[in-house]
Amino acid sequence: MCIPTKQDIKDAHTAFAQGMKLRERNQLDAAFDKFDEAVHLYPQEVKFLTARELVKGQLVYNHVERGNVLLAEDLRPEAIKEFRAAVELDPEDEFARARLEDADASGETASSQSPALQVGPAASTEIHLEPRYALATFHFSGGVRSLFGEMATAYGLTVLFDDSIKDRQVRFNIDDADFYTALRLACQITKTMWAPLSARQMLIADENAENHRQYDRMSLRTFVLPPHATPQEANDIANLLRNVFELKSVSLGQASDTLEAKGPQPVLAACARFMQQLDRQKPQVMIEIRIYQIDHQLMRNMGLHAPDTFNLFNIPAAALAGLGGQNIQQLINQLIASGGINQAGSSALSGLLSQLGSQGNGIFSQPLATFGGGLTFEGLSLDHIVATMSLNESWVRSLENMSLRASQGTDATFHTGTRFPIQNASYAPIFNSPQISKVLGNQSYVPPFPSVSYEDLGLNAKVKPIIHADNSVTLQIELQVRALTGQSTNGIPVISNQEYKGSITLDNGEPAVVAGQISQTETRAMTGIPGLGYFPLLNKAMVNNTKQTDANELMIVITPHVVSNYDRDSSEIWISQN
Repeated sequence: MCIPTKQDIKDAHTAFAQGMKLRERNQLDAAFDKFDEAVHLYPQEVKFLTARELVKGQLVYNHVERGNVLLAEDLRPEAIKEFRAAVELDPEDEFARARLEDADASGETASSQSPALQVGPAASTEIHLEPRYALATFHFSGGVRSLFGEMATAYGLTVLFDDSIKDRQVRFNIDDADFYTALRLACQITKTMWAPLSARQMLIADENAENHRQYDRMSLRTFVLPPHATPQEANDIANLLRNVFELKSVSLGQASDTLEAKGPQPVLAACARFMQQLDRQKPQVMIEIRIYQIDHQLMRNMGLHAPDTFNLFNIPAAALAGLGGQNIQQLINQLIASGGINQAGSSALSGLLSQLGSQGNGIFSQPLATFGGGLTFEGLSLDHIVATMSLNESWVRSLENMSLRASQGTDATFHTGTRFPIQNASYAPIFNSPQISKVLGNQSYVPPFPSVSYEDLGLNAKVKPIIHADNSVTLQIELQVRALTGQSTNGIPVISNQEYKGSITLDNGEPAVVAGQISQTETRAMTGIPGLGYFPLLNKAMVNNTKQTDANELMIVITPHVVSNYDRDSSEIWISQN
């Protein structure tokens, strides 16, 4: 392969223009010849090669289609001719070759094929420079072309120069350097690039984007992504390759868990080593969560209940005398004998007095003091004296302990508790009819199931661990504790809700209290005669004292334990240009 001259480039463009005109007139065979001529004159131009391949593909398709039509008409020799023409244009077209083999069922095609068809296409390998191994010393001052010519001679190579090379003056001094070291340094000071043309021939061109696009060897490689949980993680890996290795063409593959990248071979080789370092098992952590809850209730009632309620009423003398030492029936008999009541009203009066005597809270069931006389004879009932000494105390201690295992950067959720049903709506007939009345009467009516929603009660935990290289763990925590309060509003139970959301960094095995709550309520009540409760001694003896204390404590402790980790130190990745 050689560098085209200016005349070759001019002739190539002329042939390409003629080929485009022939292609527009649908003269594909002549257009293919012109494009092929342009490619041979100027092989570095990509558009010449692209135009030739497009026309070649169309020609192969046309030959195969004509061959299929001829084969369907049982014109086998003509069909074989068309299939052979398609294979001669593109020996790597497996479909055209298969159609040729199907058409030549007698096997005569193999003997009549040209040697080019009988022998498969030669394997195409990548071009590598093979310089003579030697250490050379350069103390050079002169033009750029002369510098690379002297280097090529020293290492047993030949060099060609692109038209973009400007032969400016440079100085280059180096001692005992191998070929690739000297070539790299020479390209740096001259701002040039190189590309292999054969094992003993290389090209030197000015370093710019156009020359890199034209001469750099680009490869396409598919990588298998390491295990990941979400598509976002796959996109993060693709962006990492774009930014770190400066690859412009990186995309997720059609197959699942694959990534396709196009770039220079040394860069893709470095990407492969980098992907191997990522393809490791994620570290894992065991998270232990303990919830301590203590409920203490104390109620104390001490003191003396002195009489503080008095009832004053009028007492007839006859009723007082009759109730003083006689029973109710004797009193009735005396009233009948004296003419106070007749026999007809005795039964009603007996029932009234019996009801009065059966009442335990009547005026005669309490201590009674009398004073006055006659119509002004009065009675004063006194309250009871009650001494109270009581103490009620209760302790409730509960412990919830849970363990959950999670990998690096993955959410782990845990729920323990119950699902409490809450009725939202019920159904009942609002229109009455004989049929509905009959169903309700014989109790065969089955109402529809009411509308019910369920509320999760208990503990909900969501933890996302991030394990660092020093075995410390950062935990992103979301905790929620929900329980019934025992109260309700319009028949709907009230649910208490306690939530915690935060982030904390802990060492391996280090416990930490991430949330705590203390609730304390104290109620004091004093009942007695006004004034006595303010004296130091009388307030204990003459007044009833009530004290009620409620104390609640809640504490959440989290302890991480790293159970699977690895050494994440990685070796250096070098991008070699050899």
